[in-house]
Amino acid sequence: MSLPSALRERLRRVRHVALDMDGTTYRGKTLFDFTNSTLALFTELGVTHSFLTNNCSKSVADYVISLQRMSIKADASQIYTSAQATMEYLRAEHPSVRRLFLVGTPSLQREFVEAGYELTTDAPEAVLVAFDPDVKYSHLCRAAYWIKQGLPFFATHPDRVCPTDEPTVLVDCGSVCAALTSATGRVPDAVPGKPDPRMLFGLCHRLGLRPDEMAMVGDRIYTDVEMALRAGALGVLVLTGETSLDDVAASERKPDLVVHNLAEFGEQLRLARA
Repeated sequence: MSLPSALRERLRRVRHVALDMDGTTYRGKTLFDFTNSTLALFTELGVTHSFLTNNCSKSVADYVISLQRMSIKADASQIYTSAQATMEYLRAEHPSVRRLFLVGTPSLQREFVEAGYELTTDAPEAVLVAFDPDVKYSHLCRAAYWIKQGLPFFATHPDRVCPTDEPTVLVDCGSVCAALTSATGRVPDAVPGKPDPRMLFGLCHRLGLRPDEMAMVGDRIYTDVEMALRAGALGVLVLTGETSLDDVAASERKPDLVVHNLAEFGEQLRLARA
C-alpha cells in the first residue's frame, strides 16, 4: 500500500505509539500472533510505546500481570487507563469530591481507595460509573437514585461493548450509562476516557511529547480515532476489533490511516522511516 507523502511525513515524526489493548493488541484472552514482533519492531525503530485503554476493570498493577501472562513485557509506567484519566479530571475540576458511589470492579475500587477516595453507598458526593461485568441490579438502582437527586454523574468511558473472543456480548460502560440515562433523564456530566483528548494530553505530558509526535492505534473510530483527531495525533484504525471497513465508509470521521492489523501499521512505520 503506497501512502500519500503527507501521511508518510506524519509517520516519520512519530516518536511514541499509544496502543489500545483489547481488539488491537489482543482480543479477549487471545494474544495476536504478530503483537510481540511488532512491539520489537517499534523498539528497533527507536519508537517507544504504551498501552492506553478505556477498560479500567483492571488496575494498572493487574494489567501489568495480565500482559506478562500473555508474554508482553510492560511495566506500570506503560499503562494508562480511563481510571487514571478520570482521577486526573476529578482532581483538576472537582477537587472537593472525595466520597464516590462507584459502579466498578473490586480492582477499580481498590485503585480509587489507594488514590485517596472514599467509596460509599450513603451520602456520596458524586456517582461514577465504569465497566463492571458483575454489576448488580440493586447497585444500578442505587446509582440511579443518587443521579436523580442531582449529584454529579461521571463515567470513565463511553464504550458500548467490550471486545471478546467468546460467544457473547460484553455490555460496557456506555451501555450501562444509557440505562441510567433512560431511568433518570440525565447523561453523564463528564466522560474523561477516550475520546476526550485530555486522556491523550495526559499521556503526552507524562512522556514530554507533543501530540503530533504520537500515534494512537485502536480498533474504534468513536473512541481511539476520535481522540487522536481531537488531540492532533495520528489516528490509526486496525480492523482486528469492533470496526469493519463498512463502518469506516459510513463514518463521517475518517482515520488518518486504516490497516488490517498492528503488524501492517508497524510495516508502514518502518517504510516511512527507511
